[in-house]
Amino acid sequence: MSNEAVLHTNVEGTVAHDVHHDEHHEHHHHHETFISKYVFSMDHKMIAKQFLITGMVWAVLGGLMSVLFRLQLGYPDSHFTFLEDILGKFWVQDGKITPQAYYALVTTHGTVLVFFVLTAGLSGTFANFLIPLQIGARDMASPFLNMLSYWFFFIASVVMLSSIFVETGPFSGGWTAYPPLSALRGASPGSGTGMDLWIIAMALFVVSSLLGGLNYIATILNMRTKGMSMTRLPLTIWALFFTAVLGVLSFPVLLSGFILLIFDRNFGTSFYLSDIFVTGSGPNTGILPNEGGNAILFQHLFWFLGHPEVYIILLPAMGMVSEILSVNSRKPIFGYMAMVGSLFAIAILAFLVWAHHMFVTGLNPFLGSIFVLLTLLIAVPSAIKVFNWLTTLWRGNIRFTPAMMFAIGFVSLFISGGLTGIWLGNSALDIHLHDTYFVIAHFHIVMGVASMFGMFAGIYHWYPKMYGRYLNNTLGYMHFWITMIGAYLIFWPMHYEGLAGMPRRYYDYSIWESFKQFAGLNQFISTVALIVFATQILFLFNFFYSIWKGRKVTTANPYNSNTLEWTTPIRPGHGNWTGEIPEVYRWAYDYAKDGKEFIPQNVPIDPNESHHH
Repeated sequence: MSNEAVLHTNVEGTVAHDVHHDEHHEHHHHHETFISKYVFSMDHKMIAKQFLITGMVWAVLGGLMSVLFRLQLGYPDSHFTFLEDILGKFWVQDGKITPQAYYALVTTHGTVLVFFVLTAGLSGTFANFLIPLQIGARDMASPFLNMLSYWFFFIASVVMLSSIFVETGPFSGGWTAYPPLSALRGASPGSGTGMDLWIIAMALFVVSSLLGGLNYIATILNMRTKGMSMTRLPLTIWALFFTAVLGVLSFPVLLSGFILLIFDRNFGTSFYLSDIFVTGSGPNTGILPNEGGNAILFQHLFWFLGHPEVYIILLPAMGMVSEILSVNSRKPIFGYMAMVGSLFAIAILAFLVWAHHMFVTGLNPFLGSIFVLLTLLIAVPSAIKVFNWLTTLWRGNIRFTPAMMFAIGFVSLFISGGLTGIWLGNSALDIHLHDTYFVIAHFHIVMGVASMFGMFAGIYHWYPKMYGRYLNNTLGYMHFWITMIGAYLIFWPMHYEGLAGMPRRYYDYSIWESFKQFAGLNQFISTVALIVFATQILFLFNFFYSIWKGRKVTTANPYNSNTLEWTTPIRPGHGNWTGEIPEVYRWAYDYAKDGKEFIPQNVPIDPNESHHH
């Protein structure tokens, strides 16, 4: 019997069980309104789409901000008078972006991309969408909390967006929000109301992340279908599980840091402020009544989240890439348990390396050497993952779908961006490279662009399950090649600027004699950034056009994949499976086994099989 026939009989031949659940499921469907289905939905698949589309709106805004400040960096002497009419006097004067607006753009771009796009876009979208489908559950452990997690994220987005329109401007002290710029209202125009709104938005975002994370953990541990042991879980689910654990343990630390910051700003406390003198005019002029505080305390609290945050962003991408590489190589994933073990090792080490962001704060050199060791150790599980991805590809029968291209692109970016991390992890080298363009190049490639590629891979791969239609492949290939080449052309040259000592976050480099040599390079980077941003608009068109006009999916399992989401109907309703939830008999990676191209997880074990997991 062919695999298709086995799959067909297994799905069609199921009988209804869990009668109460199904009756409730049917009852729920009769009373669904537009509001309950699309707005306050408790269906994990709809909530995933809400996270994804909100994240895409933020990605456009965050990308647009980077284009605007790259115009200033690449063309510091040019006057773009048309921008004045569009953006107004606060942002552009005499055709040039104002210094205050430049710092506001850099700050908001960083905040939005790290938290509102990459954290919410990857975890919020794919944890919600894939966890119940791949473990064999009707929905999340708490659909109501799941809905709340999205709406907290949405309210956080509204508050963050509103900070952009405050008269004194959005917060402009850098996305890391170091005191005293963030702790003193009079430190800069952006340290006023814009900063208060920034903190409120981030606090709401933390609540959203915690609600989501607790739900993901509870669902994975308690709601797996019969036969779905932890060692049969797809690597996507393992990655999302460790991501949720990281978030639940580290986000509260950031929240406590922000609460102390609110106290320093508004109630006269001195957690982060020591005796400090502020010149100028306003309520904070002169010697402030602060003593005993320490700005370094904030850095510890911030980076205790800030470094696990890197992996909160990267791990979901790693999990999805593992799945996509295996499916499209038509081979079992290489070293399944080593992959799970390396995810576990990364999750633990992520908590032990935060002070490598603080080598130049006067950190004790002995303590620094311990953080150097732990930082370099994290390269080991990362290298295991890279080795296993490459060996999964090795001699595979590869299908170069757009999702596969982005997955391979992720591996490339993760290797090249990760290697420069070994330099920055060394405290002696970091003292020279800290706060230069070398750091920007490193973390944009390894965390920013690589995670984006993981997200794109996931969208292209699971879009047919999300919307019942395919994305346009030609536009997908164009999107991949321009973005891939553009990403390297934008960020790779920044390593050389950083090695020459060029500092980040400066408004105009043309007045520095030592950095004038990079004027042409900066212009080149800005031009490529504009082209890459335009290409993302092409992707957005493909995404939204295909929801209604894309080629329809006609088979339940278009990729001949083994995981459970492809056993649901083409457009699954709330509850995912129409009849009984499939039982699982094997791991998710039985490809090219015993003469069969693929064997789904819900196909019973044949007594003559060579071996099974």
